Amino acid sequence: MQVKSTVKMNLPRIKELTQASVTALEMTAEALHKEVLQSEIMPFGMGNLQNESTFVDNSDSASGKVQLVSSTPYARRMYYHPEYDFQTDENAFAGGKWYDPWLPGGINENFAKEAFKKFYKKVGDV
Repeated sequence: MQVKSTVKMNLPRIKELTQASVTALEMTAEALHKEVLQSEIMPFGMGNLQNESTFVDNSDSASGKVQLVSSTPYARRMYYHPEYDFQTDENAFAGGKWYDPWLPGGINENFAKEAFKKFYKKVGDV
């Protein structure tokens, strides 16, 4: 018995889906950024760290990499020292290691995965 098959690649659709994955990744990073800000978990004194100094870097998104960047010189020190006495006047849950709830083992660990799926389905029309 001999089996014969023909495969026809839909290259324009593959290109669309590839671009949809990049767009969905960028949208996921923006959604995570917004989620972190709305959770009132980042330290907030005058607003620099939380506002203009924390942003999404999409410059390498075509390679599958996006980053949430905090560009202040004190961000690293504050992040890795949760023992500091953080002000909670503006952000009720302010503290160090503010991304932990979205990392593996955190309460929101599936946020990025679920957001990406939602955005990819929408953008990719699948």
